[in-house]
Amino acid sequence: MAQHPIRLEIIKLPEYHASGSEIFAAGSFNGWNPADTNFRFKRSKAGVYSLDLNLPDTSYEFKLTRGDWDKVECLNGGTGMNNRSLNTNKHKNLELSVEQWADRFPAQPRASTASPQVQVIDTAFLIPQLKRTRRIWIYLPAGYAAGKKKYPVIYMHDGQNVFDDATSYSGEWGVDEFMDSTKLPPSIIVAIDHGSNKRLNEYNPYNNKKFGRGEGNAYVDFLVKTLKPYIDKNYRTLTDQQNTSIAGSSMGGLISLYACLKYPATFGHAGVFSPAFWITDKKIFADIKKKSKASTTKFYLYGGKLEGETMVPDMIQAAGLLRVGHKGNVEMKADPEGKHNEATWRKEFPLFYEWMVGETAR
Repeated sequence: MAQHPIRLEIIKLPEYHASGSEIFAAGSFNGWNPADTNFRFKRSKAGVYSLDLNLPDTSYEFKLTRGDWDKVECLNGGTGMNNRSLNTNKHKNLELSVEQWADRFPAQPRASTASPQVQVIDTAFLIPQLKRTRRIWIYLPAGYAAGKKKYPVIYMHDGQNVFDDATSYSGEWGVDEFMDSTKLPPSIIVAIDHGSNKRLNEYNPYNNKKFGRGEGNAYVDFLVKTLKPYIDKNYRTLTDQQNTSIAGSSMGGLISLYACLKYPATFGHAGVFSPAFWITDKKIFADIKKKSKASTTKFYLYGGKLEGETMVPDMIQAAGLLRVGHKGNVEMKADPEGKHNEATWRKEFPLFYEWMVGETAR
């Protein structure tokens, strides 16, 4: 995939900014890692901060930090700001002004928006395949505690953003609010937090020269061999393939599709939102071509035309390969207004869920 050179240059900083402070770019190009040394600005002798990037052809969102989300840029008075946008076709040089840094102001904890149906299973659930721990969330349908009914399960990534605005770093999907209000048949939703600076590796099954060793195989093994057996043992679930689904966006979309290729008998449906195929250097397409014939998973692929030049063509290519010899249905939606953010995926999730319920009933 073609790489596009782009220079980010900071032309204004707060007066109190310490001259020796390091500044980083954190965004959809690096898994929102606030201290990624590959995206650290260089400071010239004249005190100018600049960052030269070579990025695949697509659109990105990002913010500037001083190495931690507590030290992210903000507006005057400490008000949070929207993500910055970067389009490789439109931007060659971006001049940036930082109004304030968030740690200058007293922290204002955000109120939880999670439904009463949402619980945290464990704040440090062991991932033995990666020798790490992670917070795991679960949504249980209303009436679960008083009944004996068994439910389908959807496994979702980036758990911080699935249920609660207080834990999200770029907005929540509102999956719990939708599940509380829909008249469609209910499901259990299991959400796994991402690994912060490990996110780009954990959700990538392939090694990458810039971002390092891919850990996606181990992460998918955790979902299938550790987490799913735990959920099935401790909750009333329908354990078969038809009632087990997986969904995620961006890197989470990539790993959702890959999970279905690696474990074709486990997941009946996959919600693949705005998949980050760009990071795989075309390897995902080779795997789809090689492995999809063994899969009966029904795929729902969504991408926005405002996400960059490659998003929709890559999605069309993936859908075409899945349809060749693939035994499951493939639904693909190219949204002319779709952007690469949680607000977009929040609107699309109910449509995916409605599709999934319809496919399950067939």
